[in-house]
Amino acid sequence: MESKIQSATISIIRQLYNNGNLNKGVLASVRHATALTSPQAQTLWPVMMAHLEPNMLSQDGQPTKAEVAVYTAIRFYAIQQQGTESLVYGPANPHADVKDQGMPLFRALARLRRNEETRVALDRRMQPLLATTNVASIINALTHLVSMLKSNDQLQKIDYPRLAQDLYWFQQDYEHASQVRLQWGQQYYRPLTVTTEGKKN
Repeated sequence: MESKIQSATISIIRQLYNNGNLNKGVLASVRHATALTSPQAQTLWPVMMAHLEPNMLSQDGQPTKAEVAVYTAIRFYAIQQQGTESLVYGPANPHADVKDQGMPLFRALARLRRNEETRVALDRRMQPLLATTNVASIINALTHLVSMLKSNDQLQKIDYPRLAQDLYWFQQDYEHASQVRLQWGQQYYRPLTVTTEGKKN
């Protein structure tokens, strides 16, 4: 399921980006639709459901864990993509190496944290996020963090398929949620390394 979540997210993003001919109508609707069940999210349904396998789709109208994970990642991509023609997720080349798909979200936020002007606001959002296992609360907190990233580092490419995968595992049970939170905390709080060129990563 892990690779299927990522593959579906990649395919949906690439279709919406369409080599620079963005589907702005769908992207705008998704930005304002906080959940897959929202009427505004319906514009994405044909695209999204075409890329999800049958066992990932709801049979009763209640979004599955896979649908929630993929939709949330797509919405965050739409938020960051607004106002720029450059793809904010990895390369447009469908055959590009996986390592080129972008930076993990929380690693990108760690870079923002180096700035004292944004550190306090970021930490204020991060602390409750890492303290909850409620997926609705997580999604709400992540929405604010993605918006902060967009405001401060709009062109940073983010690995949204990996975020979708994290959100899928987060919903499984308490143990998986705790593992995902620890991973996010490690990415966010781990000291940034210095390369041979003297630049921080």
